[in-house]
Amino acid sequence: MRSDPQMACKHVKNFIFGEKYFKNRVIHQRQLCYNSTGEESHDQEEDILPSEWYEKAFSKMMKWSHTLKEVDLIGGRLVNVNDHSRVFDDKLEHKLHTFKSIARVFIGLPSMQETIRKNMVTSFANTQYTEFQCFSKRREREPLSVNSLTKVADIMSISAQQRKVVRHTICPQVTQHKIWTGALEEILNRLKSEIKVLIHRHPSKEIRLSHQIVINCLKILQTAISYDHESTSWMRLKPTKGEDSSPSPKWEDVLEMSIDLINCLSEEKELTFHILKLEAMKEGLYQIKDVLMDKNIGYKETRYQEHLVQKRLTKTLGHSSKCLYTLLLYYLYGSVGDIEVDVRGGVHVVGRGSKVCLYMGKILTSDEENVVLNGLKELDRALGLFKFVWEASGTKGDFEVQGHLWCVGAENRSVQYRGNVYLIHGIHL
Repeated sequence: MRSDPQMACKHVKNFIFGEKYFKNRVIHQRQLCYNSTGEESHDQEEDILPSEWYEKAFSKMMKWSHTLKEVDLIGGRLVNVNDHSRVFDDKLEHKLHTFKSIARVFIGLPSMQETIRKNMVTSFANTQYTEFQCFSKRREREPLSVNSLTKVADIMSISAQQRKVVRHTICPQVTQHKIWTGALEEILNRLKSEIKVLIHRHPSKEIRLSHQIVINCLKILQTAISYDHESTSWMRLKPTKGEDSSPSPKWEDVLEMSIDLINCLSEEKELTFHILKLEAMKEGLYQIKDVLMDKNIGYKETRYQEHLVQKRLTKTLGHSSKCLYTLLLYYLYGSVGDIEVDVRGGVHVVGRGSKVCLYMGKILTSDEENVVLNGLKELDRALGLFKFVWEASGTKGDFEVQGHLWCVGAENRSVQYRGNVYLIHGIHL
C-alpha cells in the first residue's frame, strides 16, 4: 500500500491538533493566497503552524527514526536497506511516508533554508551556487517518481529535437541482446522471489499458477542466452534436425507467458511494480515475437537472431516508451527499479548560462553509516540518470549535479561520492 505523502503529513497534523483546526486554517490561508487574477498561488502558500506542532512532530521523528532506520522506499517499494529484500508491512510503509512528509515541512522552514545556505557556502568555492535558494518553493520539496524518459526530458526542458537525439543515441546501446535478456531475467527473478513469499502468506490458485508460469518462462529465457563469445562457441554448427526434434522457441512464447502472468496477478497489489515492468516489456516482445531465441541453432544463426532483436527494438521503441526506459535503467545500473526522489528540487542556471546545476534531495531516517551510504547510492542513481540523458542530448553547456540529504539531529557536512558533492543537513528544532 502506497500512501500519498501530502495526505500522510495531513494525517499527522490532524492527529496532533485535530481535523477541525486545520480545515479552518487552510480555508483562511487560501483566502489570503489568491492573487489578483483569482488563481491560487501554490508557491506562495505555505503552512504557518504553531510552535507546538513542530515540537511534537520533531519528537515523533526522533522516536520513529530508530524503528525506520533499516527500511527505505526504493523503486517504489519498502525494502530492507541492509540486503534490499522486500518488506511487506503496510503500517511501517505508511509510517515511513509520514516521516518523510514531516521532514519536508521542516525543510521549508526559514531556519533550515539558512542551514542549507551556510552548508553550501562552506562546501563550494564558487559563490554563484549560493546565490539562489534551493528547495524554497513547496513544489521543489515534493517527491518525484521518474518512470519514463519523457519525464526526465520535461524536468530538464530538453527540446523535441534534442529528444530525438537522445533516442538515436541510447537506442543502439540499450537494445543489445544481452541488455534485453538481462532486463527480462531481472524482472522475472524478482517476481519469482516475491511470489514465493506470497505463497506462504496466502497460497491462492492464481499465485500458485503464476509461480509455475514464471519458472517456465525463466527456463525458456535461458535458451536465449548466447554462448560465451570468447569460447569455442563460434565452431558450433547448426545441428541437424531429426524427426523428433521440437521447433525452436520464439519470443512469442515469452510474450504469451507474460500475458498469462499479468492476468493471473492483476489483483495482487503487492506485485504491482513487477506487473507494470512486465507490461512495459510487452511492447518490445510484440516487436520480436517471430524471432527465434534458441542458442543451439548454430553460432551464425544465433548471432543473426540477436541482431534482429536489437534492430527491431531500435527501430520501434520511441522516446516515450516505458520499455526503452526500463532497458536504459538496466543498462546503467543492472536493475530496473524506477527512480524515486524524496525531494524533487529543480534546475538552476549558474552565472550567465554556460552551466546548469540540477539539485535533488533524499530524506534519511538515521545518520548511521549504512543508512547514509544507501541514501547516497540512491540519490547518485537518480542524478546519474539525468546527467546521462543530458549528455546524450548533445545540449551545449556544462551540466553539474548537486545532492542534498536531510537527517534528524545530523551534523551539517559535505561528502564526496563518485565525483559529486553531497550536502548532509541536520534537522533540528
